[in-house]
Amino acid sequence: MAVAVWTLVLVVVAAAAVQATVAATTTAEEAVHAVLAKNQLPRGLLPSGIAAFDHDAGSGRFEAVLETACTARSEVGLRYNVTVTGVVSEGRIAGISGVAAKDLFMWFPVRGIHVDIPSTGVIYFDVGVVFKHFPLSVFDAPPPCTPDPVLRTATQRLEEGEIDGLVAGFAVASQ
Repeated sequence: MAVAVWTLVLVVVAAAAVQATVAATTTAEEAVHAVLAKNQLPRGLLPSGIAAFDHDAGSGRFEAVLETACTARSEVGLRYNVTVTGVVSEGRIAGISGVAAKDLFMWFPVRGIHVDIPSTGVIYFDVGVVFKHFPLSVFDAPPPCTPDPVLRTATQRLEEGEIDGLVAGFAVASQ
């Protein structure tokens, strides 16, 4: 009898934890969409699967944490790191990091995003060498994101300090 009670307690606790995770993800995604909409930016600039979101309304600085690094494929190939940061203001995201856009066969880091206000129906991505432009309608809805094994492996290695160790080892070896 006691075993059955403890089993029931564990099942209830596990279900509550799963529900809390789903609620946190939904709340984070809702917060992202509210900030983007307030700044006249489309909801689909960030993918689905946002686990946490922090935004400073005064400075516009934000940080979105995804469940995993991923790639979204539509008319525009975009890669997202686990963490995406930037400064959002009316019609633009400046100083963005954690996003890359595919052009031909290469990935370029996105440095900024802006739309014309009033809207011309075009969105521009600053990838350093050029401004890529796309129809704004491509970003109407958050794209589904497929976990990216290359990004996930690099992120895990960075989190484990393996890459820092390699850099430190190289610095010592070169002296």
